[in-house]
Amino acid sequence: CIVSGAVRTLRVPGRHGYAAEFSPYLPGRLACAAAQHYGIAGCGTLLILDQNESGLRLFRSFDWNDGLFDVTWSENNEHILVTCSGDGSLQLWDTAKATGPLQVYKEHTQEVYSVDWSQTRGEQLVVSGSWDQTVKLWDPTVGKSLCTFRGHESVIYSTIWSPHIPGCFASASGDQTLRIWDVKSTGVRIVVPAHQAEILSCDWCKYNENLLVTGAVDCSLRGWDLRNVRQPVFELLGHTYAIRRVKFSPFHASVLASCSYDFTVRFWNFSKPDPLLETVEHHTEFTCGLDLSLQSPTQVADCAWDETIKIYDPVCLTMPA
Repeated sequence: CIVSGAVRTLRVPGRHGYAAEFSPYLPGRLACAAAQHYGIAGCGTLLILDQNESGLRLFRSFDWNDGLFDVTWSENNEHILVTCSGDGSLQLWDTAKATGPLQVYKEHTQEVYSVDWSQTRGEQLVVSGSWDQTVKLWDPTVGKSLCTFRGHESVIYSTIWSPHIPGCFASASGDQTLRIWDVKSTGVRIVVPAHQAEILSCDWCKYNENLLVTGAVDCSLRGWDLRNVRQPVFELLGHTYAIRRVKFSPFHASVLASCSYDFTVRFWNFSKPDPLLETVEHHTEFTCGLDLSLQSPTQVADCAWDETIKIYDPVCLTMPA
């Protein structure tokens, strides 16, 4: 059993972390998408990590010729992942093979900043969001996109499938809107003018199909009930720079985590009068990647531009609620 407060760190020299995602299958396996030179130039690396008693070890790494900005695990094969890159392409990788990508999908005309594999049963779909202002839908077994969604008026930073509703996903953009889309109608269902600032991240509540959270450059997190989007249902303040990523807890209906360009990760319970549970300050650069384990109710992973990936158990998740 890991002692609360113990942090496992892997340093990856010359690689700046953009996204961290726990495997939905293998406890303790983590994927990290990283880039050289802060993603501005150079190549990218997909890092696959395993944790053991002594800490974190690198299981495998894959290089790509441009920065990698996001990663998502397959929901039907424990070895398969998809990454997305600054060159406008998506890559399909197999961790069981030490070679390059099984498949490359290049249709976006600018950086692809977000990629997500659908979680609802009966469909194997990937959605990608790009700086070219489009979202594309992919079936990984098909070499080209199934369709393209247009409507955002600026770069798209985040595209996330609903964990509840098949064929439904959300996107967050520099145009200051959160949008809800339906694959079957290929059009936008709901447009939420969620912030008066660029929105860098969004996520769906795992316990309420109508609840999403957005994180923006205005340093605020806002909760949205899709049945009435005129006003946020909660607002969480405390970050001092742009919020880069936000994730709802898989284990607690009202708990979420956010990471920011203020170098911190913060944990919140939006149902409490004093919602900030904990602030973790263990990075020395922009904190970009964040995930909460599906296997362990207390375990969190993050990565930052300080060339480190960390797995830890924040005090607030180890205490009885």
